Amino acid sequence: MLHQFLDKLTRLKRGVTKYGKAPHKPVLLLAFIDLIEKGILTQNYVYVDADLVGAFLENWGLLVHTPHSADFTQPFYYLQTDQFNGHPFWHLKAKPGCPVNAHISSAKTLAQVVDYGHFAPEVFLLFMDPLSLTLIKTVLLDTYFPDKKAAYLRSKQTGEGYINDLKGYILSEPEVEYKHVQVITEDEQFVRGGLFKKMVPKMYNNSCCITGMHVESTYGHTFIDACHIVPFSLTHNDTIKNGIALCPNLHRAFDRGLITIDTAYRVKVSAGVIENAGHPYSLKQFNGLPINLPADRRYYPDPANLEWHGGNVFKGG
Repeated sequence: MLHQFLDKLTRLKRGVTKYGKAPHKPVLLLAFIDLIEKGILTQNYVYVDADLVGAFLENWGLLVHTPHSADFTQPFYYLQTDQFNGHPFWHLKAKPGCPVNAHISSAKTLAQVVDYGHFAPEVFLLFMDPLSLTLIKTVLLDTYFPDKKAAYLRSKQTGEGYINDLKGYILSEPEVEYKHVQVITEDEQFVRGGLFKKMVPKMYNNSCCITGMHVESTYGHTFIDACHIVPFSLTHNDTIKNGIALCPNLHRAFDRGLITIDTAYRVKVSAGVIENAGHPYSLKQFNGLPINLPADRRYYPDPANLEWHGGNVFKGG
């Protein structure tokens, strides 16, 4: 069966444009392979998230040098038209009551209507077999990007590229500042925001910096939020110094100005809070307490951001 599937991969349906045949489907399939090789994709549930869209955009930058638009949504949808052994080998599972069509043009919107994508079971088994996966990857590169193959593999070995640059930006690493990583498209904003949501809790050991609450699941989910100190809508600042890790109820309280954190990294609770002071979820019990900070001082919240929140959001009285 492997040889038949490899043959199918050399004949993917691709739209014809004035720039040549569209490269989107092989780029997407290579993104799937990236996630499998990193141990991120281990089950036959492919979610539209920062990992997948980021891998697609990274591979696009490494492999495509024509004026085609790096549209993630189209191959994710149209891969359903490719068949193997008389049946589609890629399927989409929509969320209840949500229509999924080719007119969806952003990863954010796609993530809102698609529960997950999945392969036909026999095809997924091929992707899960290391030897078969290597052959699939080789066939895709040799068929569609032979002139870029060597540079692509070299980049993957060194770990350099789009994702690495974005992570460096979020961590405020000086060596990537000169690259001026900016949000240009809606999909790039989706990726950067998704990485922020993953990386901020990680720096706080996936724990609320105020309560110490730590809840994870065997499915890879954490229940701690990455909270912007200065709203993203004002500054587009997705760096670690503009983030703190909070449990959901304190995230809401922080965003609504019921609590803040001062420049000495101590909690301040608004005098306007009315609550049952003896309740275990009381806000006032945290007033004046120091927060738990990242192990590395480089990732502490920027005092200037905290000062802004205290002066512009916090309702002190």
